[in-house]
Amino acid sequence: MGETLLEARQATKIYRAGEIETVALSKVDLTVERGEFSALSGPSGSGKTTLLNLLGTLDRPTAGRIFVGGQDTTEMREAARASLRLRKLGFVFQAYNLVPVLSALENVEFVLLLQHAAPAERESRARKVLEEVGLAALCDKRPNEMSGGQQQRVAVARAIASEPEIVLADEPTANLDSKTAEDLLDLMERMNRERGVTFLFSTHDPRVMARARRTIRLEDGRIASDERK
Repeated sequence: MGETLLEARQATKIYRAGEIETVALSKVDLTVERGEFSALSGPSGSGKTTLLNLLGTLDRPTAGRIFVGGQDTTEMREAARASLRLRKLGFVFQAYNLVPVLSALENVEFVLLLQHAAPAERESRARKVLEEVGLAALCDKRPNEMSGGQQQRVAVARAIASEPEIVLADEPTANLDSKTAEDLLDLMERMNRERGVTFLFSTHDPRVMARARRTIRLEDGRIASDERK
């Protein structure tokens, strides 16, 4: 057994709209260990994004508990959860979530700014990671001056610049053509192999599932299977 980075214990999420209740997740137990390159799969509405958001402390479970680095986050105040996310987690979203008025370099620097890194260190680390993702020439470009694939690479660079313990990626290839998606997966596999970055994806993309070394399939808010290669 390796070091556990994330853990869900009996995690349940129920959404309520008036008198209507929707059970998005039901009593899910899951651990993610350091070094994994894993995927949450399943049809739309199966609960994979909900589970990813709970593990990333972007949302709270209705019942059950979520642990990050051994810390029980369930009863934490929001400020403490935000601090934990900043120190331990990186996020890559389907919609990129870049700040439109900032350059690629400034977008990557943003998390380091929140971590109170010195200006020279911020710029140095941001430039280095943009070079790693093949975007050294686009440091001064804003998101609207880049392709979707380039924007997603900036998002990956931003996620790993702060050297998080784990990167959570929600449908990272959904808006990309096949070539760009394969290139992005090559990049993330290299980050996993060479830098030891742990990745957990939420995806229905067969290309991601083919690369993942562990695939956790959800159906109707429950884990239907958990397979390792």
